[in-house]
Amino acid sequence: MSRVIRAALVQAKWTGDKESMIKAHEDYLRSAAEQGAKVMCFQELFYGPYFCQVQDPVYYEYAESVPGPTVERFQALCAELGVVLVLPVYEQEQPGVLYNTAAVIDADGTYLGKYRKTHIPHTPGFWEKYYFRPGNLGYPVFNTAVGRVGVYICYDRHFPEGWRALGLNGAELVFNPSATSRGLSNYLWKLEQPAAAVANEYFIGAINRVGVEDLGDDDFYGTSYFVDPEGQFVNGTGDPYEPELMVRDLDLELLTTVRNRWAFYRDRRPDQYGDLTAP
Repeated sequence: MSRVIRAALVQAKWTGDKESMIKAHEDYLRSAAEQGAKVMCFQELFYGPYFCQVQDPVYYEYAESVPGPTVERFQALCAELGVVLVLPVYEQEQPGVLYNTAAVIDADGTYLGKYRKTHIPHTPGFWEKYYFRPGNLGYPVFNTAVGRVGVYICYDRHFPEGWRALGLNGAELVFNPSATSRGLSNYLWKLEQPAAAVANEYFIGAINRVGVEDLGDDDFYGTSYFVDPEGQFVNGTGDPYEPELMVRDLDLELLTTVRNRWAFYRDRRPDQYGDLTAP
């Protein structure tokens, strides 16, 4: 018996201001719902530019509480449309305590919780430690109307431990909203996440924004995709230069097929992994 869910992701260009970016994504969500999508994810820090190309306190103004005004706005829209949404935002827990966060909203508009980006880079063009504290909520998996959904964010994808933690916590579909630049990570983009999907036996939705923004030379290359637990792209990848809404059917019954074939979880040896937890 198949268990198909229709899922969506969107890669977008910076429009120039927060409100028009939010409105554009409201339109993307409506369009996805019109095509039958029941779960969707936006790109990393979806309503702003990728301001981590510079170090400037003016961009702290993009931070807000989670839940807060943007999350609540999309809660209402999710309830109207009946869509589960992973919503990546800039979170202010309290003044001076800021995180790179994704809120998870269920299809009835219920706020289910959030994931905070765990691994924070600090390299030219990606000065994230200036803006974010490392996440402290672990690797939650959320029971949604479409199944068990987890979240990883951008730079996290280079660290296999979190992928495995999400699998151990029961994830069936993991979204990885990102902002990654041409010439830096292209060669890894189609390698790491399919490998993680195979090793951890779940679907992954990988999202990357597109274009060059005014703040720097980062050239975001899109190429977003869904990948199944056999490491196969689901109906191809997104455009490397242009915005695109991608809607794909994911048959979650494939999880059972793969897990019956490869007993990766059974054959783990955590008793042998002690050195991995050493600082």
